[in-house]
Amino acid sequence: MENQLFNAVDALLQQVAQDDLPPPAERKRLREAAGLSQAQIATALNARREAVSNWELGKTEPRPPKRAAYARLLEGLAERFPAPLSQMPPTSAPEAPVTLTGEALISAASELAAPEPGPAPEPAPEPAPPTAAAAPVRPSSTATPPTPRRPAAKNAKKATTQPRPSATAPDDRFANGPLGVLDGDGTLYCVGGLVLDCPAKTVPALVDWTLSEAQLGAPRLHPSGKDADPLIVLTAAAAERLGLPLELEDRRGLRLPDGHKVVKQLARAKWQLTRRGFGPWARIYRPVEGSRRQCVQLAVLPWGALDARTWGSTDRLEPADIARVLGTYASRVITPRGSTAVSGLEAMTALRPPTRAVKDADSGGWVSGPMPGSLTEPVDPAPVEAPDEHPVAAALYPRGHQRTPAEVLDEEAYEWIRDPQLLTDAECRRTFAVGIDVNTAFLAAANRLVVGLSGPVHVKAPAFDKKTPGSWLVDLSGIELDPRLPNPFTPHGTRPEGPAWYATPTVAYAQELIDTYRLPAQARPVEAWIRTESGPYLDPWYKRISEAYKATMADLGVTSDLSEEDFLAAMEQHKATDPALAAVLSAIKSTVKGGIGKLRERPQGVGYKFGERWPALERPTWRPDIRAAVISAARVNMHRKVLKTACTTQQSPAPSGHLMLDQDALIPIALLSDCAVYLADGPSPLDFLPHTADGKPAPGTFRLGVSPGMVKHEGTQELLWAVQMLDEGHNPARHIKGIDAALNGE
Repeated sequence: MENQLFNAVDALLQQVAQDDLPPPAERKRLREAAGLSQAQIATALNARREAVSNWELGKTEPRPPKRAAYARLLEGLAERFPAPLSQMPPTSAPEAPVTLTGEALISAASELAAPEPGPAPEPAPEPAPPTAAAAPVRPSSTATPPTPRRPAAKNAKKATTQPRPSATAPDDRFANGPLGVLDGDGTLYCVGGLVLDCPAKTVPALVDWTLSEAQLGAPRLHPSGKDADPLIVLTAAAAERLGLPLELEDRRGLRLPDGHKVVKQLARAKWQLTRRGFGPWARIYRPVEGSRRQCVQLAVLPWGALDARTWGSTDRLEPADIARVLGTYASRVITPRGSTAVSGLEAMTALRPPTRAVKDADSGGWVSGPMPGSLTEPVDPAPVEAPDEHPVAAALYPRGHQRTPAEVLDEEAYEWIRDPQLLTDAECRRTFAVGIDVNTAFLAAANRLVVGLSGPVHVKAPAFDKKTPGSWLVDLSGIELDPRLPNPFTPHGTRPEGPAWYATPTVAYAQELIDTYRLPAQARPVEAWIRTESGPYLDPWYKRISEAYKATMADLGVTSDLSEEDFLAAMEQHKATDPALAAVLSAIKSTVKGGIGKLRERPQGVGYKFGERWPALERPTWRPDIRAAVISAARVNMHRKVLKTACTTQQSPAPSGHLMLDQDALIPIALLSDCAVYLADGPSPLDFLPHTADGKPAPGTFRLGVSPGMVKHEGTQELLWAVQMLDEGHNPARHIKGIDAALNGE
């Protein structure tokens, strides 16, 4: 009875809150006064950043239960940040503002906002207590903060077109942004065109100056995470100024020798290097003392810190433009910590920290405890999930043994071509081969994907459950499809020959096909390695990177409100709109693929011996099962749309009991990961993608657009070119753009 009364009161309060919101302009003012971003508000209210933006523009209004929580947040901000006297009624007396950090406001709003019902909502994060939060060293009372100045003349014009740093920075420690690019004359180019004078002429002095005076870094992405360490990017001239060589002699290890004078200087100054040593991405630190974190990241451009396959020609830009590229990436994804693959993995950890501060029941003090929904500790994979050299696999099979599908999980992206003998007469009369590419396919596959959080548990003859992540040994060879279609159960697209190991999304799709088309087959696992603890671990990662991707595309002129014709036209020239932002876009896409790949990082270095453990195994994010689940989901998503497109375009539906399509069905001739090649009468995707009578994309088929999971035009070649590629056993999807897509990072 009491609960019912409280629920009724809460309902009344929510109803009252419908009219409690201040005008849109005031909402924006309150947020900016508190130093909060739209993304932070969205995270606290379990909403999208675009929704918060629309609320502040007055385009839309929040709906319950978010509306009541948003109203309460704005009310609290209004008490702490009252409007100026000129904007207040004459009888109002302004109160003295109370200093409250943006982090504390996010925590408060998280407690107020009840998440809407949905699939496995992310638990509201708990903030770490002030004494447990690791923070960069604050400037000493005697230190003089660096004086910003205008860019040098050669960069002045470019710098004026860049966004200036926000006047309401959420943390004064990071007032000058996340990073700086140091040139040979001691000029440090920061984000937004800000320029500082750096007096340091040695690496130890540079580290000291960065931590004490530069005010560089970025606030944590999660209340229980860590602030991002400042990043200093060294041009070739800056490297020479600091006594570093322009080329590393150790081309294999890519690091300075231990006897180099710069390494000795750091040792004398009591600074330490990580196990990677002083290489293209060097981390220089001292052990944490109390709450003081002392760490600086260096990126040495002449040593190849910015891979051209990812960043294009960014390292050849002017320093101010390099700062713009890296600063944009840092604000939208994460401050770079190495390659984009490393940064992708670091973003997962930053958004889902393994631990949080909890109160000890006995002592009453704060201690470190596991974070719900995160990967909290390293776990060994199941033998079928482990690569050959992993100890759990090496103990079962000798080196050189070729494991069969019944011995190893082989969930990889598509690499399939159709037998040219299966081309129909109608297809051979078409003129063009047209490629379409799924936008950030692995990222789309990660959305709402439930993955295992704990170690594997072996079970015999299990009942398959699509909600349970794991690896399943099951015979799917009895599922017969049209021979022109790629098989969804193997990366090479051919029919499996017997029992094989599959990730949960693959087996779930097999059951979906059996149920939908009433196929005379069964999907009964013989055994499985399952995870008893699971959750949507990658959801925050998906949200942040998808927002980064869409925001960058919007800056390049490609938005979600474009018509299909306008979208194709914008995509034709979007990379030429702003080469710097095009480099950011390339890095974001590489972050996705590289981050997923890092979940199964293989051993590196000539000293490694088969069957030994390697350093990557000791981190919680070494999870080949999660990588397999993402790739499995991406491949299944691709096949589902291929099949739906074929069924939509054939003249008569497939009879119940089998999946044989008629001669008019639109079926690709090649697949390569996220690219599909179709034969068409015209050179555009609009010449073959199916639409409804009112001109909208047919439901369930490929859809042109900018969002992850939608498709874009990949390239067009002549029919004879594509047929010749098939005859020679080559994949047209690899070369449809006129280049080797794999070699160019596609």
